[in-house]
Amino acid sequence: MNIEGLDYNTQREQLLLPEYGREVQKMVDHAMTLPTREERQRCAETIISIMERMFPHSGEAADHKHKLWDHLALMSNFQLDIDWPCDVSQAAKIASKPEPMGYPMSQIPVRHYGHMLFEVFEQLKTMPPGPERDELTRITANHMKLSLYQWSHGSADDEKVVDDLARFTDGVIQLDPQKFVFEKINEREFTEKRKKKK
Repeated sequence: MNIEGLDYNTQREQLLLPEYGREVQKMVDHAMTLPTREERQRCAETIISIMERMFPHSGEAADHKHKLWDHLALMSNFQLDIDWPCDVSQAAKIASKPEPMGYPMSQIPVRHYGHMLFEVFEQLKTMPPGPERDELTRITANHMKLSLYQWSHGSADDEKVVDDLARFTDGVIQLDPQKFVFEKINEREFTEKRKKKK
C-alpha cells in the first residue's frame, strides 16, 4: 500500500545506532551539509549535548563524552569534517560484533543439578578426607536438595540426595541420612517466587 507522504521505518534506511533515533541521525546528516567548518563544529557540539541529555545516567562514566564523539563519528560515517575534541579513529570497533561464544555441549546425567554441581562432584572424588571436604560435601548436599526442591515442585527427599551424591562421586562420599542434618528450606520463599513468576 503506497500513500503519499506516509512511509514506515521498515522502508527507510536502517539506523546504525538506533538508540539515538531517526531525528538525531537527521541532525547529523544536516551537519554534514553545512558549508563552513565553524557551522559544522557548532552543530556537532549541539548534537553531542542533545545525545548527552538523552542518556543522563551515563554521564558518570569517565569516558562518556569520548563515547558520544565516537558515536557521532559512526553516525556520520566518519565524513563529518570538524575539529574532533578526541581521537575517534577507534570508533569503528564499537559497531563491530563480538566473536560468538562457544556453548558447552558436554552431557550430564541429570539436568536439574546443572554443570557446576557435576564439576563439584569431580572435585569431591579427588579431595583428601578432612574438614575442607566435609564442608564442601555439606554445601553440595544442601544445594542438591534445594535444586531437587525447585525442579520437582516442592518435594526433595533426603534419601534421594544421599543416593545421588554417592552415585555421582563414585561412592567416595557416603552420607549417613540419620546423622547428616540438611538445612531447612524456606517453603514460603519458594511459593512467593512462583506466584511472582505467574
